[in-house]
Amino acid sequence: MTQEDHASDAVRFVQLVAMFQMASMQAMGKLVNPATNEVERDLEQARGAIDMLEMLERRTEGNRSAEESEMLEKVLFELRMNFVDESRREDADVEDEGDDAGAGSDSEAGGSEVPEGDGEGGGTG
Repeated sequence: MTQEDHASDAVRFVQLVAMFQMASMQAMGKLVNPATNEVERDLEQARGAIDMLEMLERRTEGNRSAEESEMLEKVLFELRMNFVDESRREDADVEDEGDDAGAGSDSEAGGSEVPEGDGEGGGTG
């Protein structure tokens, strides 16, 4: 492999990570979908993009530069934190809808409590 090939691969690696990062952020509703010009939420799709980056992290272990590893770790951390935040927000929205449908719900105090055990996306792979 030539020096030029190595540099080109490094650029492609960063582009690949950025592509999945943007796809995940878009699917979490954090970015506007450029195709529709609307904010859309599909947490299953976001989870899929994060899973792809986690797989890429595992499969490239020992073959990344220190800079590539640091960038990938930071991107995964950011995506996991946002995913957990969005999952909790979705759970709270579902809970609020259930409260609204219930008979005589006077109290809004229950809406501030965050359910435990929503560990999806929090793993380190």
